Amino acid sequence: MAMKIRLARGGSKKRPFYRIVAADSRMPRDGRFIEKLGTYNPLLPKDSEDRVKMDLERVQYWLGQGATPTDRISRMLEAAGVLDKKERSNPNKAKPGQKAQDRAEQKAAKAAEAAEAPAEEATAEE
Repeated sequence: MAMKIRLARGGSKKRPFYRIVAADSRMPRDGRFIEKLGTYNPLLPKDSEDRVKMDLERVQYWLGQGATPTDRISRMLEAAGVLDKKERSNPNKAKPGQKAQDRAEQKAAKAAEAAEAPAEEATAEE
C-alpha cells in the first residue's frame, strides 16, 4: 500500500483548515485516512505556535513504515528539524521572454550611452 503523509482540507469556504494525515495515496484528498497526525491553520500568523501542530513521534513512525510526505508536509518537517533540507528545482518560469530580455539590453545600452555623453562634455569644458 502506497502511504502518503498529506493535508486534508476542512473548514468552510474561504476559511481553510487542514488536518495532517497518513493516508493511502489512492484515497481522495479529503477522504478516508488511517491516522490524524496533526493540524495546520494557514490563517494564523507565521510565528504562531498553533499554526502547525504535529505528533512528531507518529510522523517518524509513518516515515519509518515507508510513507512519503508531500512537498508541503516535507517543508513543514524540514522546518521542525525532522527531515534534512533537500535541493529543489527552481524553474526559470520567472525569467522574462527573449524579446523582453532584448528590450532590456537595448534600454541599458542607451542609458549607458546617455551617461557617457555628459561625462565627455564635462571633460571637454575643462
